[in-house]
Amino acid sequence: MTRKQRRLILIGSSLGVLAFAVALILGSLRESIVFFNSPTDIAENKAAPGKRVRLGGMVKMGSLERGDNLQVRFEVTDGNKDIPVSFQGIVPDLFREGQGVIAEGHVEPGGTFKAETVLAKHDENYMPREVVETLKKQGHWQETSAPNAVAAKGTAK
Repeated sequence: MTRKQRRLILIGSSLGVLAFAVALILGSLRESIVFFNSPTDIAENKAAPGKRVRLGGMVKMGSLERGDNLQVRFEVTDGNKDIPVSFQGIVPDLFREGQGVIAEGHVEPGGTFKAETVLAKHDENYMPREVVETLKKQGHWQETSAPNAVAAKGTAK
């Protein structure tokens, strides 16, 4: 074997190992990605049942129910569709009806969103970026009703 052949084999095998490592990294990242969905997206079955997603919108007025063992039920709305949400745990202090919320979890076969994490509106100037974009797309964003509202610059988590 000549030096040129050995060098080509070394370069080729190095590229193969590098490609394999990149494929492993991308595969593991794909499994850990959590997609954001509006209630309309989930109602239109864009989120597969059992797949981990983020549901964002507003807590519908009159929908909040607190049960035993820290059980909380409420509906998240984007103005078009409402999705029932079930959560077991302590909700943030700022969590209440009519406020922005992001719930992370999965859609159950019956259509109820089973939340594992609930994030509430940060303060009077905070609105999750994804929620603002969705509300603007659907024509429900009103600059006059929230003149100081600013979309979050970081992730929702």
